[in-house]
Amino acid sequence: MKSKLVILAVAGSIALGCGLGYRFAKLDGGGEGKHGTAQHEEETHKVETHKEEAHAEGAEEHEAHGEEVEVAMTLEAQKANGIAVQGAKAERIAGVISATGKVEANADRIAHVSPRISGKVVSVRGSLGDAVGAGQTLVTLDSVELADSLNRYHQSRTKLALAQSNMERVKALVEKKIAARKEILQAETEYKYAQTELHTDGERLALYGVSVSDLQKGGRKKPVLPVTSPISGIITEKHAIVGELADPTKSLFTVADLSSVWVVVDVNEKDLAKVRRGQVATVSVGAFPDLRLKGRITYIADQVDESTHTVKARVEVANPGRKLKPEMFATVELALAPDAPPVLAVPEDALQDLDGKKVLFIAEGDSRFAARPVQTGRSGGGMVEIVSGLEAGEKYAAKGAFILKSEVKKGEIKDEHNHGK
Repeated sequence: MKSKLVILAVAGSIALGCGLGYRFAKLDGGGEGKHGTAQHEEETHKVETHKEEAHAEGAEEHEAHGEEVEVAMTLEAQKANGIAVQGAKAERIAGVISATGKVEANADRIAHVSPRISGKVVSVRGSLGDAVGAGQTLVTLDSVELADSLNRYHQSRTKLALAQSNMERVKALVEKKIAARKEILQAETEYKYAQTELHTDGERLALYGVSVSDLQKGGRKKPVLPVTSPISGIITEKHAIVGELADPTKSLFTVADLSSVWVVVDVNEKDLAKVRRGQVATVSVGAFPDLRLKGRITYIADQVDESTHTVKARVEVANPGRKLKPEMFATVELALAPDAPPVLAVPEDALQDLDGKKVLFIAEGDSRFAARPVQTGRSGGGMVEIVSGLEAGEKYAAKGAFILKSEVKKGEIKDEHNHGK
């Protein structure tokens, strides 16, 4: 019995020793695992940091390369595309007063078309937006007053023919001494009176718009009164309707010559001393941001608006292609005499937006241009100050820079296409 107890005690001791040994071994292995994991994470962090630095260096190199984008173009191609190169130099930049306003039709070039006598509208030959010429018939009327005038004209023609025949008959009798000389004087007086009456009736018809020469050729026809446009232009209003009565107090059409328009602006009271009639102005509208039209101030009001303390000024500007429409909002820049020291400046058209930056295309030799970012300062009179990025004497594309920008964009599209493949 005792031997069995001894055996059991020995077996329990061996089992306990094995368990403790395993526990200590596990603890040692866990410490080494944690240490290995930390070392691995540190090495991974170093690799990723190295990768990020390399990526950043590559991005900087790419950005630097982007600032030096070059465009190749032969001298012949430059000439064909209107690219002009000139050296950078100091310029005096004119001051500018900016004012907002509204486009209006030139009131000196508007006509309201209405008949000179009353009548019923028979036909309408014009519609809104139509271009018409001076003297073009827009409406025809059936007029009782015209019919009466035509009857008087034909009666006057008959009277003149009778008076002429009577005068010739009396002359023949006087020559034969059959009639007295006083009779020929009376016959001549009647003839001249008939001439005057016919001329008056013809002038009345011409005033109505009826051609006397057509009456003489065409004989008697149903009288129709043409209503014509007094000027060339565009029909901006139409009120003529077939079957309605028209009279001189009613405008049937409004015709406006929009080849020239007015821009009425509000000039601040403090700037009034700098504004004068005949002053050059540049007009732009939101619908066409690249369009800049030249005009001149033709009128300055004599009264200041009490609520806004501004003065109305009128700018007359040519309107090629009729892009400026009445009621459009417009911005007007009034050029002032340059009064500041000269600064390095380039024409506005030489600056281009490329990837969110203002760039100039610097000439590198005869057939290469580099797109260089620059910082700009104040502007005026079509010139822009260059604060940095350009040195005096450097040659750049003063005209046709937009063409060079287009070539850059074409190259980028080709590169993207090739990378995609």
